[in-house]
Amino acid sequence: MFGSLGKTAGICWFTAVAAATAAQATAAESDFRFNRDTFDFANQTVFEYHEGHASLRKGSAVKKDAYNRHCFVMCRTATQFKKFARFDPRGAPIDDASLAARIRAVTRREPWAQPAPEDQRIVIPGYKDLRDLSKTRRELMQATIGHGWPSYFRISNARMMFQEGATYQEQTHARLNAALARGETFVSFLTTYPSFSINHSVLIYKLKSFSPNPGVQRYLVYDPNHPESPRELTWSPHTRSFSYQKDWDFVGGFVRLYQVYGKPLQ
Repeated sequence: MFGSLGKTAGICWFTAVAAATAAQATAAESDFRFNRDTFDFANQTVFEYHEGHASLRKGSAVKKDAYNRHCFVMCRTATQFKKFARFDPRGAPIDDASLAARIRAVTRREPWAQPAPEDQRIVIPGYKDLRDLSKTRRELMQATIGHGWPSYFRISNARMMFQEGATYQEQTHARLNAALARGETFVSFLTTYPSFSINHSVLIYKLKSFSPNPGVQRYLVYDPNHPESPRELTWSPHTRSFSYQKDWDFVGGFVRLYQVYGKPLQ
């Protein structure tokens, strides 16, 4: 009897180790890297900002033609390229029409779907990653990945008017940690409604391993307004709320966070 139990225990231990190894491999394969998996260009803001406070822009041809209102589109597209595209840097670059068709094939996939196997991904030849592609073919990317204005009419935006309490933010925090633990990213809508000091979409991709304050959790964020480096989002268990890093386009501090693109109609 003890021999059988020993064999069973050994099998269980081996299975557990194999499962853990497989889980680690999956997490490594889905690792999101800022300098590889984000856009080289920026989403421009509609307003001018001074110390985080908005004001109307002065008219000019350059500012009129700026690539703006695309933060949701850029976060969604970054997620889709991570899940459904495969870059082949040794392949020959293709013409504009063919490349645009492949980009659209990626962006038409449901962003909440499971990542595609390597042999079923859309191949993008001639570029090493999304950052390289968006730097080299910026105008084509901007013209192809989608319009920004529909973001204002998303059904899920209505949540900011009736799902605003600390309990909902705690639930969102739990979903965020669960998604990151599965090796996924978490596209979010940040708002301070009704003040609208921020009305913006970002992609959260990593929980930082160290925080000097017990219980406080800090996250690395891809912000389409800032292609130069990651931003930081913080969760405080004491206030049961999120806060976002101060920069030229936000005064910093309290924000409410809502997941988007995690399921249909979200």
